[in-house]
Amino acid sequence: MDDGTTPGPLLVAGTETLLLQLDHPDADDCRLALAGFAELERSPGHVHTYRLTDIGLWNAKASGLDARSVLHAIEHHSGGPVPHATAILITEAMDRFGAVTLVSVGEELRLRAASPGLLDELLADAEVAALAGDRRDRCSVTIAATDRGRLKLALTRLRRPADDRAALGPGRPLELRLRPEARLRPYQRDAVAAWAPAGTGVVVLPCGGGKTITALAAAAEVGAETLVLTTGQASMAQWERELRRFTTLADGPIDEAIGHYGTGRKEIRPITLTTYQMLATRRDGRYRHLGLVDDGRWGLVIYDEVHLLPAAVFSLAAGVQARRRLGLTATLVREDGREADVFTLIGPKRYDVPWSELELQGWIAPATCTEIRVVPSDEERMAHARASGQARARAAAATRAKLDVVARLLERHRGEPTLIIGSYLEGLEELAAAHDLPLVTGRTANGRRLELFDALRRGDLATLVVSKVGNFSLDLPEVSVAIQVSGTFGSRQEEAQRLGRLLRPKADGRQAHFYTLVARDTVEQEHSARRQRFLAEQGYHYEIRDAADLD
Repeated sequence: MDDGTTPGPLLVAGTETLLLQLDHPDADDCRLALAGFAELERSPGHVHTYRLTDIGLWNAKASGLDARSVLHAIEHHSGGPVPHATAILITEAMDRFGAVTLVSVGEELRLRAASPGLLDELLADAEVAALAGDRRDRCSVTIAATDRGRLKLALTRLRRPADDRAALGPGRPLELRLRPEARLRPYQRDAVAAWAPAGTGVVVLPCGGGKTITALAAAAEVGAETLVLTTGQASMAQWERELRRFTTLADGPIDEAIGHYGTGRKEIRPITLTTYQMLATRRDGRYRHLGLVDDGRWGLVIYDEVHLLPAAVFSLAAGVQARRRLGLTATLVREDGREADVFTLIGPKRYDVPWSELELQGWIAPATCTEIRVVPSDEERMAHARASGQARARAAAATRAKLDVVARLLERHRGEPTLIIGSYLEGLEELAAAHDLPLVTGRTANGRRLELFDALRRGDLATLVVSKVGNFSLDLPEVSVAIQVSGTFGSRQEEAQRLGRLLRPKADGRQAHFYTLVARDTVEQEHSARRQRFLAEQGYHYEIRDAADLD
């Protein structure tokens, strides 16, 4: 450069856009820095495109970064000054978080603005004004405790997110303790330490990175009765296993303290496990079970796989802002764009660690990611061309050349614990029948599911075919091969969950293999580019190969 500085791997290309050159020797360091405040938008070839967003910058502010730190990181990795417009965007966005706070003053909840003018501006909004109470001074108004969540959503809509510092209810005390064998890894301790001071927010860890035991450590830190919201019956069973294995109570075993609130049993105990589906069930126009969360006994509400919160549970979350809240996820990406609602109602991202970093440290299994492109027949190509929407994706998923590739991959990995996973039942049923393999879908009875999962864990079963029910909360530590035969509209969150099935460390240290089968020149190929963004965000490199060249 003319000013004598050395070009870095980063280029500021427009007010909100950052380009990372992957072939630069400092690219990995730059990627780690960007992960703290920018969102990966596109990842083709040797250049990745990042975008500066409100949510990314607000999360950075909540985690302790300031605008000066972000600007310095960009300057350091670009080797030059940040353009004025970009500097203004960063500074203004980060200044917005913290300019409005929610605080407790005695028994009152108050909304406090950084200046009288800002408060006047907020009260000019009809929704905020309807939720505001009496004006206590030039910079604050009272707020009803029941309106806390709704107000926070309204403020986020105005791009004035509230820093919620108001008191949290203690809940009923519960002396939960970790057993000696529950040895926390350094990053798990760091995650709890980052979350605990505020008592709200999201911890992002990879599948296999020990999110559950991290949450149990947080519950022990809180020392109060706890409600755990999960994705389904299998997830509830896994939480119960981990509770029994890793925790105890000060006055005795944990067994009698665990309750299941589900379709069969409706137990409310000091640690109660339930599902999002249960809470979102409506009868006679009412969500009959939402009252479970309103119970004042809970000192902590844990949202497992928080990126999957259904709309009804967002409403529920808005009503329980006076409780400690911990969201757990492998990726905060939501394909419906409601990341801002997670930020607002559960809390900011308190801790995140790149998957590849934990792989280098040996905490999760190393993984290779390979996309294998198959060629549809002329008849299949025409069927794809005539279809539209989901029917087009279904047509691409049904490409018969995938059956041959699956057979070759099973032969290559003969004897290794393997999952074949997909989104469309017809194709999975055909594949399972062709290879005489058991199949788990949403229609499979829960007892049968658990029986098959246990057989895979023990080594009595080598290969299992699973539908989308296999995306979440499956603890199958020895599985080392996943063959993804179809996916859901380029969902990065689905990619995270499916890759995550493989990442628990293997007893013999072997590598994990994640294969994605893609029909060439179809909508699947378009979707795969989006799904690969997740892999790139986590620092993974992936290979694209033609089925004809497969060894």
